[in-house]
Amino acid sequence: MLKMMGKAFGRRGMPFLYSTPLVVVVVVASFHSQSKATKSSRLKVSNVEDALKVFHQMLHSRPPLPSSVIPFTQILGQLVKFKHYSAVIPLFKQMLLSGIAPNHYTLSIIINCYSHLNQMGFSLSVFAQFFKLGLQPDVFTFTTLINGFVLHNQVPEAARIFTKMLQAGAGHCQPNVFTFTTLIKGFCKMGNNSAAIQLLGKMEERGCQPDIVSYNTIIDSLCKDTLIDEAFNLFSEMISRGIAPDLVTYNSLIHGVCKLGHWKQATRLLNEMVSKGIFPNVVTFNVLVDTLCKEGMVVEAKTVVQMMIQRHIEPDTVTYNSLMYGYCLRGEMDEARQVFDLMISKGSMVDVWSCNILINGYCKGKMIDQANKIFKEMHRLELVPNAVTYTTLIDGLCKAGRIQEAEELFSEMQGCGRLPNVQTYAVILDGLCNNQQLSTAIELLRELEARKLELNIVIYNIIIEGLWKAGEVQSAKDLFCALSSKGLQPDVWAYNIMIGGLCHHGLIIEAEKLLREMGGKGCSPDGCTYNTIIRGFINNKETSRATRLIQEMLEKGFSADASTMELIVDLLSKDTVDPGLLALLKDSA
Repeated sequence: MLKMMGKAFGRRGMPFLYSTPLVVVVVVASFHSQSKATKSSRLKVSNVEDALKVFHQMLHSRPPLPSSVIPFTQILGQLVKFKHYSAVIPLFKQMLLSGIAPNHYTLSIIINCYSHLNQMGFSLSVFAQFFKLGLQPDVFTFTTLINGFVLHNQVPEAARIFTKMLQAGAGHCQPNVFTFTTLIKGFCKMGNNSAAIQLLGKMEERGCQPDIVSYNTIIDSLCKDTLIDEAFNLFSEMISRGIAPDLVTYNSLIHGVCKLGHWKQATRLLNEMVSKGIFPNVVTFNVLVDTLCKEGMVVEAKTVVQMMIQRHIEPDTVTYNSLMYGYCLRGEMDEARQVFDLMISKGSMVDVWSCNILINGYCKGKMIDQANKIFKEMHRLELVPNAVTYTTLIDGLCKAGRIQEAEELFSEMQGCGRLPNVQTYAVILDGLCNNQQLSTAIELLRELEARKLELNIVIYNIIIEGLWKAGEVQSAKDLFCALSSKGLQPDVWAYNIMIGGLCHHGLIIEAEKLLREMGGKGCSPDGCTYNTIIRGFINNKETSRATRLIQEMLEKGFSADASTMELIVDLLSKDTVDPGLLALLKDSA
């Protein structure tokens, strides 16, 4: 945004506010107290400290500087360039107290600072000062305000400001390409691609030509939402209007087709961009490596990494993390560890996520000691474990039956100031329930409720399932019935747990009643629901009811799983089920 604003200022003769070079020249007027002669000196301001020093020298010089706001505005602009937004506001107030009147560029800078500090109320207050001071806000001012609302996901408010611009009539308040693109970005952020595309069309109606950034913003959003056909339609439209695609365009498209597993199309795009003289960067290759690894195609991913190196593009942490994830997904932990060691040998490449990936891989492979080793190695690598690190290792310890170690790690986590999240609580509660410590789990749940923490349905599903496993039938029913009073709606997992528990305890009429209630509660049964209740009916010798539910399941497009099929085959051997039904089940599998 700042870069775009820099261009806008440049056109209006104010290139100093957001100029590209890091070292800028600021004109400072100073007066010699004896000669009273004015002297201009040039200072190179290359950091925040220098900018603050120059500002205070100008403000407190004796005799005082002329009241021109321009050099002060320059300094404020440099502080914004350094993203030192919080420092600008008090300096601005000092200017006002010293009698230096702001111009519309100064006020626009202040609006920008308040916007980045998420104080949009103050941004609007500064905007109101334009009219009190007799200043006229221009397109830059409006665009800065719109961008502030977009930054903080207040897109309807941004759209309202934009509409005011359109209503202001011709002249300097007309939105330009940066204004349109800023609002397009806002619509895309909130997932409203259709509104973004409509706004793109409105640009030309207002005599404003879209640029590559306008198109790239929407194409990227469409690709992230896997709306690939729409993205390619916009891509074709862009080319037909003489706007050449760039690296960002192709990276978005490649990412989009990779998400759908269209490898051949991704390869074609890669070849196409190279043929146009657009060479892939590390982002392009990382998209390919990441997607291939998530599909378990690690050999192909390694080929892409080799291609990177051949093109003198150095793989980064993201590249190696993706490769390591791919190996972990396949259970090839030796290879994953080799990648980890390679990253360490290259120096400062391993981050917290690298460790989390490897710890998760070891835990999934029930190699808890190796996972613990990586956890302890983090200290040597000067990496601080986060909530994901702790949660992953606690989960691994619980699943390995090492519940005492899991509880100790849970306590250590809190002692280190790492607050557990809902996922952490879910993991420890599940571990307690599965390791015959239901009373401890319920005690923890009551503690969380007393602390007014926002607990989701997953937490209660774990406890309900634990109650069923412990034979606490009435307690499980009571907790399920109490969900609505806690502001929670049972999901399909909750119903499946209840139906499974009821069937296990021979309460098949209640189980079927719950099945029939699901649709009315806005939670449709899934394949697991039907398989659970069918097995329950068969195990409770309710063959005719089970047969009816099998037919219902097939009509809804679900199929029998291996456990259900085994029971049905057993019934067939006893001539208690229609052979034709078995044939249908096999066809649907």
